[in-house]
Amino acid sequence: MASIVADPKKTFGRGFSRITSAGLLLARSLIFGLLHRVTRRTETQLDDLLVAGFRIPSLILVGVIATYIGIRLADLPASWFEYATKGMHLSIIFTIAIGLANVSDRMLAYFLKRAELPISVTSLLLAVVKAVVYVIGVLIMLNYLGISIAPIITALGVGGLAMALALQDTLSNLFAGVNIMAEQTIRVGDFIRLETGQEGYVEDISWRTTRIRMLPNNMVIVPNNKLSQSVLTNYHLPVRQMVLQVPVSVNYTSDPDAVERVLLDEAHQAASEVPGLLADPAPLVRFLPGFGESTLNFSLLCHVREIGDQYPVLAALNLRILKRFRKEGIAFPYPTRTVYLKDDRTTR
Repeated sequence: MASIVADPKKTFGRGFSRITSAGLLLARSLIFGLLHRVTRRTETQLDDLLVAGFRIPSLILVGVIATYIGIRLADLPASWFEYATKGMHLSIIFTIAIGLANVSDRMLAYFLKRAELPISVTSLLLAVVKAVVYVIGVLIMLNYLGISIAPIITALGVGGLAMALALQDTLSNLFAGVNIMAEQTIRVGDFIRLETGQEGYVEDISWRTTRIRMLPNNMVIVPNNKLSQSVLTNYHLPVRQMVLQVPVSVNYTSDPDAVERVLLDEAHQAASEVPGLLADPAPLVRFLPGFGESTLNFSLLCHVREIGDQYPVLAALNLRILKRFRKEGIAFPYPTRTVYLKDDRTTR
């Protein structure tokens, strides 16, 4: 029986490749551990974003370098080495593109929040930024391979027309989302009410839909195309502050001046105790809508920080007004009717 003897060069190549992989992984772990300790001591978050963005791509880079070393040490034809070199260079370019894509969207979100610019950080915006980075990376790879991109662009133009016809609805939602972001009529965090009655906070604007979180924590998902064509109310434009109207009714025997004084007094005290209720602009009391069938109707006008504060503020004011009216002896009305009975015998 013929004995099978392993090629010492191949065995050495595979063993050295494993050792190289282990060494590179150990070096990577030490480097990122050192970088993590350094970034924790700095005040800026940019270095943390860079480290987090390149953590996963560095694993790919370790695998690429270890594979290249293993190929170089293996007993393979010389022509394979050229392909291995090109493959390693392309892999490095692609790995760097992945890292820059991860960093670019995070840094964009960081700078937009830091600069407090009126631009919503949406998943659509971040996806566009990452797509641009990937496209640039692919173009660099094609340029390295010596491939002209002009025929590719021509083919994409013809294919893009057919794809546009097949994906009309998807593209309509995509460009509607871009239009919404450009106009800034709806931003992430705004409280809106749709013409269908649903209302809530805008959580995200993606490439196809907009997610709205209602007050009971339910999620309404609306296609961007329908949202851009619907009539809606944005309660955070032009400002987040809004007027809260508290209707108060008393009976006809109550003193209007006393009612107005009590309401203003409670509103001023609540402004320093109830979260979300603003002391400036000052609360107002108006004798509106005025005379009712059996009531005198007043309106207490207060300013709240945003629409989400209206319900807890309204509940707190109602409770305070009830207790104060009972203390001041101001009576709430009960519906009354005066019935006149006509006796036909007196007219005969």
